[in-house]
Amino acid sequence: MERLKGHWQLIALTALVFALWSTPVVVPLKILVVFFHELAHGLAAILTGGSIVELSLVPGQGGHALTRGGSRFLILSAGYMGSLLIGLMLLLVALRTQADRLVLGLCGLVMLVVTALYIRDIFPLLFCGATGAGMLAIAQFLPVTVNDLVLRVIGLTSLIYAPYDIFSDTIARSSLRSDAFMLAEEFWGSAAFWGGIWLVISLCVIGLALRYGLGPASNLSFGPSDDPRS
Repeated sequence: MERLKGHWQLIALTALVFALWSTPVVVPLKILVVFFHELAHGLAAILTGGSIVELSLVPGQGGHALTRGGSRFLILSAGYMGSLLIGLMLLLVALRTQADRLVLGLCGLVMLVVTALYIRDIFPLLFCGATGAGMLAIAQFLPVTVNDLVLRVIGLTSLIYAPYDIFSDTIARSSLRSDAFMLAEEFWGSAAFWGGIWLVISLCVIGLALRYGLGPASNLSFGPSDDPRS
């Protein structure tokens, strides 16, 4: 009971995201997680000696990352796992550190830099440009608790969306030309096989985060001392 009292806000926020999951309210958050997914592909390419050619998003919660060189195995594996880890890191920053404004500002800056370097299509240009600028504005002008809340919402959405997307794209619709389908096509196994591995990993990561990352309490305190410049 004490643990529930210490985390009731996080539980309520998770329930709210689930309740609004199929509504237009959560669509921008889902598209942001897709951005993390495509960015993870690109980062995997760079870290394995390749490069990013282009990143793109579509309003229907899809996107693509065109890369050159690097480890094809790691690049294809990085999308779902990368978006999950990015979401987890943002959530842990909100829960366990005081760096909310710094991290949200860095997220906004990264989005704007990635947009300028790798995005060419109109929709992702507008979405990523507006989102990145919005993150910078929140970090600069709004209270720390608001920054913390934004990171929590983004992190929770990513933790929910990644395993859901893995199951939907690679297991429920295994014939879809997903990352897992291409991995099976270029190496071995099947889309459902790789999707199953990623799903187990994602659920284990989420379970470990819940067990060891929450701490004794995570509730935010809203008060007059919450100075935007603190």
